Amino acid sequence: MATNISVCLSFDFDAISVWLGSLNAASPSAISRGEFGAVATERLLQMLARWEIRSTWFIPGHTIDTYPDLVGRIVDAGHEIGHHNYCHENPISLSLEEEKRVLDRGTDAIRRITGRPPEGFRSPAWDLSPHSLDLLLERGFLYDSSLMGNDYTPYYCRIGDVPAKDGPYVFGREVDLVEIPVTWGLDDFPAFEWLYGVNQGLSAASQVYERWAGDFDYLCEFAGKGVYCLTMHPQVIGRGHRLLMLDRLVDHMKERTSVSFMAMAEVAREWKRSHSATPAQETRCMLFSTDSCKPWSYDEAKK
Repeated sequence: MATNISVCLSFDFDAISVWLGSLNAASPSAISRGEFGAVATERLLQMLARWEIRSTWFIPGHTIDTYPDLVGRIVDAGHEIGHHNYCHENPISLSLEEEKRVLDRGTDAIRRITGRPPEGFRSPAWDLSPHSLDLLLERGFLYDSSLMGNDYTPYYCRIGDVPAKDGPYVFGREVDLVEIPVTWGLDDFPAFEWLYGVNQGLSAASQVYERWAGDFDYLCEFAGKGVYCLTMHPQVIGRGHRLLMLDRLVDHMKERTSVSFMAMAEVAREWKRSHSATPAQETRCMLFSTDSCKPWSYDEAKK
């Protein structure tokens, strides 16, 4: 059934920053796990070149400052660089002023290495503060990739939601910021990474292949059109047996003639061309009201 499938291979190159920023590690052993991310990035760049695939890398400013030459090679290879805060800070742990500072510092690091500001943002741990979307809008971001309100279909982000408990959830209004949705099921970290007392990880690569390929095959066979977004971390996916699994998965995807591998900014721009933003329109109207308020359909937009 597949007629037009976009596959986004995305890599969160956290390196050491995740251990310092999110996990507050002081142990050289824990920090060395982040160092392996640089080793794995070398392998991934070779694989992407062999596949002739352009991908998206969400890179904290701390990683850029720590590995400028390696990140420069990612840029030189033509991959998109997205924003991932400065030292993998979770926005919900920051004050408004701290979040602004972290965003701007991360952007400054990306601008130094690429010569331009980033178009996309992915929040560490996929957490957003009540201020995050407003701050992204103020800074002119094209898209976010931190939410899970769909699987294969991008959509416009909302602001002003009211999470009421004593009545229906109140949906806010759409804004001109595209969401390319994610899911923990298409993320390598919970499946593979071991964190004592937090995450067991260490799944067999064959189990993860079944999950990742299954979501892809459903998109091709039943949805027909859409976006498949895979989230990986070099320090996680970069182990030998996992790279063999990823190579097998990409070969499986390439067997479909209708599949295109795209950077996420390309997907976001294409989606916006197919659907004009309606910032004042409430999502509740879009989802449940008249024909004029029907939700955007990827199938219809691609006709």
